[in-house]
Amino acid sequence: MVGPSITAEERDIANRRLKYGFVLLVAVSAVLMSLQIDPTIEQVAAVFVGGLIFGAVLLWFVLRNLQKFYYRL
Repeated sequence: MVGPSITAEERDIANRRLKYGFVLLVAVSAVLMSLQIDPTIEQVAAVFVGGLIFGAVLLWFVLRNLQKFYYRL
């Protein structure tokens, strides 16, 4: 039989990086949208922090809903 190509530790690291990347993608997207209205540096920082928070909440929501479809044997 052929086993998995990556270890459980490598899979956990990859999953963690995907989660961080998702949250950062949401935050950077919010910053890029805010740049269209010529914000100050403080406003850009506030939008970035808000995007991080919103990205984390969105990630939690998506993962919570996907647990219905994912189960470990």
